[in-house]
Amino acid sequence: MNTTTHRALPWRRAATALSALALAFGAATAATPTAAAATASDATVSAGWNDYSCKPSAAHPRPVVLVHGTLGNSVDNWLALAPYLVARGYCVFSLDYGQLSGVPLFHGLGPVDKSAEQLSAYVDRVLAATGAAETDLVGHSQGGMMPRYYLKFLGGAAKVNALVGIAPDNHGTDVNGLTRLIDQVPGAKKYLESLAPGLNDQIVGSDFLNRLNEGGDTVPGVRHTVIATKYDEVVTPYKSQFLSGPNVRNVLVQDLCPTDVSGHLGIGLADRVAFHEAANALDPAHATPTTCTSR
Repeated sequence: MNTTTHRALPWRRAATALSALALAFGAATAATPTAAAATASDATVSAGWNDYSCKPSAAHPRPVVLVHGTLGNSVDNWLALAPYLVARGYCVFSLDYGQLSGVPLFHGLGPVDKSAEQLSAYVDRVLAATGAAETDLVGHSQGGMMPRYYLKFLGGAAKVNALVGIAPDNHGTDVNGLTRLIDQVPGAKKYLESLAPGLNDQIVGSDFLNRLNEGGDTVPGVRHTVIATKYDEVVTPYKSQFLSGPNVRNVLVQDLCPTDVSGHLGIGLADRVAFHEAANALDPAHATPTTCTSR
C-alpha cells in the first residue's frame, strides 16, 4: 500500500461511516415517499386525519398528534397507524418538522431543539382548532424522543397528557457501533453536524441528549410509554430506548408476542402489536390485552 492510499484511508472510513449512518437512520425510519406526501392535506383529510374540523368525542377527548421519525414525513410514516386510530374514533393530526433547505419529503434532519419548537407551534394549532385543553403525542424513532424536549423545556407538559414513543432514541444510539467510526476521524462529527444536525443530535453522548436527560427522563403530569423491539437495528442497544421515572411504562413487543420479528422500521409502520399497545396507552381505562392476534 502506498503512502497516499494509506493517508486517505481514515477519510474514506469517515465518508463511509457518515454515509452508512445516514442510510441507517433513513432506511429504517422513513417509508418510500409517495405521491401523497406532495399533497398531504388532500390525501390525509380524505383518509380521515389532519381534518381540522374534527372535534374530539367524549370517549376520546384529546386529539392525537403523530410525530414522524428521521427522514420521514407527515404522511408516509403514518399510512397505517393514522387510519388505525381514526377508525377508533380519534381526531388524528400529523406534522412535518426538521426540514432542511432543498431537501423535500425527507424531514427530521434539522437541529432537534428547533424541531421541538415546530412541534410546540403545531400542538397549539391543533388545540386551537379542536378546542381541546390537552393533546396526546405518538412518535416513531426521533419522533418519540424529540417531544421530550418540548415537554421539558418549552412548556409542553401543560398541554400534553401522554407521550407514546415507538422505538424512540431516548438515550441516543450507537447504530450497532457505527458511530464509533466517526469518533476515530477528527472533524467527522463536525461535518455531520453541518450536513444534518438532527443526526448528530441523536448519537449517544451528544450535547443535545446530555441536556435532555439531565435531571431525569420524565416530567411531572405526563404519562410516558415506550414500545420497543429487541430486533431494532437502528436505535441500539434497544434497552436505551426505555425511560426511568414516575408515570412510565416500558413495553417490549416480544414480551407480548414472542414471534414478533419487527425491526425499527416495521414496528413504527406496520406492527399491529405495537399499534394495539399504543391505543392502550392512549386510553388505559379501556385497555385490552395485547397479543399476537391483536388488531
